[in-house]
Amino acid sequence: MPTAPAPDVLAAFEAAKGFMPVDEGLALYAAAREAGRLGLPLLEVGTYCGRSTILLADAARAAGVTALTVDHHRGSEEQQPGWEYHDPETVDPELGVMDTLPAFRRTLHRAGLEDHVVALVGRSPQIASLWASPLALVFIDGGHTDEHATADYEGWAPHVTDGGLLVIHDVFPDPADEFTGQAPYRIYLRALASGAFTEVSATNSLRVLRRTGAGI
Repeated sequence: MPTAPAPDVLAAFEAAKGFMPVDEGLALYAAAREAGRLGLPLLEVGTYCGRSTILLADAARAAGVTALTVDHHRGSEEQQPGWEYHDPETVDPELGVMDTLPAFRRTLHRAGLEDHVVALVGRSPQIASLWASPLALVFIDGGHTDEHATADYEGWAPHVTDGGLLVIHDVFPDPADEFTGQAPYRIYLRALASGAFTEVSATNSLRVLRRTGAGI
């Protein structure tokens, strides 16, 4: 089973707007290909402009399953005007607020992966409260406050099937990274402490855990 995407898929990933480095993307792709063998959907929380969605969609295509991506497309805290990760190109010129949905759709179209993705547009906790199906993989890459990271974990981790993977991005143990990675780090620690998940791999700030027990 390939653990790296084809050159055209990797090129589409690198060309897409977003923040995930290539080495972490390759680790996510390998996890998605492995999880795809379970025959269940792959879900990410935090779409932005679809950079990581490309990798999940290609893995889903290979497995004959669907990639699901959850985002309200108004940007997380650090992407708002005045913050380090703000991109003026993502602002709707008519409304004056962020809207990354058009960029996301262009990303998938250019990559030829639209047919393998279902975009769930809305707040993660609201969508999670309606969800009732098992998932082969949950990739948490949403808001970086404790409120949002905890809600993503509590909303989606329960749906990771036995043997499925929980992937958490932006896990930074250094307290100096309080705004960018301490909340993901705290849900990562919670997952390990729960006894429900066992770490599989770590690639810079990306952690891959497998469900090996009940609970969250």
